[in-house]
Amino acid sequence: MDSVRAAVVQASPVHNNHRASMAKIRNLLSDTSQSGAKLAVFPEAFLGGYPRGATFGTSIGSRTPEGREEFRHYWNAAIDVPGPVVFELGELAAEFRTHLVIGVIERDGGTLYCTVLFYDATGAYLGKHRKLMPTGAERLIWGFGDGSTLNVFDTEIGRLGAVVCWENYMPLLRAAMYSKGIQIYCAPTADSRDTWTATMRHVACEGRCFVLGANQYITLDDDCADVKTSDQSALMSRGGSLIVSPMGEILAGPCFDQEAVLTADLDLAEIVRGKYDFDVVGHYARPDIFRLTVNERVQRAVFTETD
Repeated sequence: MDSVRAAVVQASPVHNNHRASMAKIRNLLSDTSQSGAKLAVFPEAFLGGYPRGATFGTSIGSRTPEGREEFRHYWNAAIDVPGPVVFELGELAAEFRTHLVIGVIERDGGTLYCTVLFYDATGAYLGKHRKLMPTGAERLIWGFGDGSTLNVFDTEIGRLGAVVCWENYMPLLRAAMYSKGIQIYCAPTADSRDTWTATMRHVACEGRCFVLGANQYITLDDDCADVKTSDQSALMSRGGSLIVSPMGEILAGPCFDQEAVLTADLDLAEIVRGKYDFDVVGHYARPDIFRLTVNERVQRAVFTETD
């Protein structure tokens, strides 16, 4: 497929209401499908929630009983991978014949991960990416991913992968993804700063790939009454989603201060045209001087003999 229409969803889930959130995903996929999009990218932590402003009762050297209960509540809202919600999302992808990339909070035992799930247009679950490096206070509530989920999937619409939020500031991680031939680089995020646009343009130009940045638009309303924040303004996340070409040109967005679905037609031939003069892991690399080693083995605290 030489060209594909892609959509970036800038929205938020329904706080503390899984069924309503799934219904909203269905409505948004209906919108992207009606636009002709064959790919829909949702923001970081869309299912499970990004707990902006929450402290989980933690200060250095101290955790409160209330904070532990807050974590239990957040853990309950997370999903198992694999699990029933993974299957439901696949059904939605199949219903709308849409490749789906969506951020979720995954639970594995007692640990939570900021994860991205991938589906093809038949609804088949392709796999996941766990965020390698939670940022700042995210490390209180999310575990660290490992190299085993640095996935780039070969699909009918192109080679598809995701790098989450400030992982995009990790140059070695970006290089690993470029080396896998990523063509459609998805960047679910919770960063609505002005600087995010420049980051997305840089990644696209550096990797000579299409970059799809997806962020939530969140307001502090009655549904979010239990969210604690020092900023009591109504706006929790203003968005900033966008789509960028392999030459760093903005094709859609950045969009702020509203829910939106952004679409753009991605001509995959632009990737090869761009690499004519710059292939960061090819003719523009210097492996005689610089070399990157990537450990893609699963990391576990306990291995059995069958492993």
